[in-house]
Amino acid sequence: MPYAKLLMMAVSIALTPFPFLSCASNGEDQHARVHSAKEAAAVTTIDGKHTSKSGYDITRLDEARIEHLAQKLSPEERSILLDQATEQAFCGGLLDTKEKGAYMCRLCGLPLFTSKAKFNSGTGWPSFFQPVDSAHIHNHRDADHGMDRTEIQCARCRSHLGHVFEDGPQPTGLRYCLNSAALQFHADGTELPRESRPIALKTAYFAGGCFWGIEDRFQKVPGVLDAVSGYMGGPVAHPTYRQVCSGETGHAEAVRLTYDASVVSYVELLAWFFKLHDPTQLNRQGPDIGSQYRSAIFASDEEQLKEAEVYIRKLDGSAQLRGRKIVTRLERAGTFYEAEPYHQNYHAKHGGSCPLP
Repeated sequence: MPYAKLLMMAVSIALTPFPFLSCASNGEDQHARVHSAKEAAAVTTIDGKHTSKSGYDITRLDEARIEHLAQKLSPEERSILLDQATEQAFCGGLLDTKEKGAYMCRLCGLPLFTSKAKFNSGTGWPSFFQPVDSAHIHNHRDADHGMDRTEIQCARCRSHLGHVFEDGPQPTGLRYCLNSAALQFHADGTELPRESRPIALKTAYFAGGCFWGIEDRFQKVPGVLDAVSGYMGGPVAHPTYRQVCSGETGHAEAVRLTYDASVVSYVELLAWFFKLHDPTQLNRQGPDIGSQYRSAIFASDEEQLKEAEVYIRKLDGSAQLRGRKIVTRLERAGTFYEAEPYHQNYHAKHGGSCPLP
């Protein structure tokens, strides 16, 4: 083997996650600094589902799902992803890839790195100075082989990716050293599989009587990630429940829905809305009387507005309504004010039911 090649391999060993050398003299300091790089990571948790700031579902997969996904792996990929093995230096298929694109977790498809953050570290493994989203990487302390290193795992499936060190370029100063077998590359412009796409989160607002009941019913609809009770439709800023109940603020008791549009469409939410209350009752819903209990749809955008108009025209005058007229008000969404904490998840906390169909 040429001397230059031998020298390069020797240097790579000194800089890689092999058990021969720790990259930092002080393990505690290393982990503290690596952890500081994750401080900007933001995760939204709604009903047990975790979403990264960049909009991806990073809810941890259960063992059954992981084992199902692992069936597609080759023996080498399985040993690396699930058994924490390391591929040989300069042998990975993605080491010299220079094409623009994204690198996903080979097991679950979560986007991890992009070509913009890739650099030649000379170590023999694909190296990156920052991930797509810090929340997509799980740091795990690795004390094997008498060393103190930081292992990096996929946040969603916890498969082994490699290690992270502090000898990378700016602006992070970090080197995420990965096994090619732990990644799958998708060039820019190619269609991504569903598991590699962000969640299509959207917002919808509905009012149909007491918000306790509407919130409770919508929380059970598949694809609805969150339902929050509040006030909308009036000119008074930051109204209280007592003010809204007076009927003088012009607000309706409304519910803000956050939903995954890949699971449930806005039209399907409209169908649920008209099932959950009586849209022919004016300024009331059963025994709850007053303009704050009116039936109303607050469209988030022009598309929702048009879809709601079409749906109402189709439903109005149908046999389902038995000759009664829909009085649901349709308008563009204004400012939504969250109701007081004791109103949130009221049914889940106290039980009972509102007089809804």
